[in-house]
Amino acid sequence: MEQEVSSADSGKTEAPERVEAIDIMRIMEAIPHRYPFLLIDRMVDIELGQAATGIKNVSVNEPFFQGHFPARPVMPGVLLVEAMAQTAATLVVLTLGPAFEGKLVYFMTIENAKFRRPVGPGDQVRIRVEKERQRANVWKFRGVAQVDGVSVAEATFSAMIMG
Repeated sequence: MEQEVSSADSGKTEAPERVEAIDIMRIMEAIPHRYPFLLIDRMVDIELGQAATGIKNVSVNEPFFQGHFPARPVMPGVLLVEAMAQTAATLVVLTLGPAFEGKLVYFMTIENAKFRRPVGPGDQVRIRVEKERQRANVWKFRGVAQVDGVSVAEATFSAMIMG
């Protein structure tokens, strides 16, 4: 799927450039993560430089369910935070352009992480990340993961993109 790009013409102030959606192939061009650690399947509602929503379709075949926990499969909370980070990293690369594709992005801080309810097989996690600030190559985001409109996890985190 190609990027679907639109730009709003609002007169004096220009709205952020929007990308309607990107698929898994475009995500893999943007960030270096691969199976079994690529934790987003699609992104939608992308406002370059500002915010995006990542989508993770949770399957019973996820490798972490073999040990977490076989009798009651639960997606580890740290992987929900990682999915937030991957959504944010993809947004950063889309914003900065092709020269940053495949670059490594490292966590610097994770703050106020909260896990509200378990995520299991059959759930679709929608991960909304919003930029709080950006200085040079350090970006800070707030992320909220939801299943069926109910918050399952949230965190504030910062990361550095290695150029």
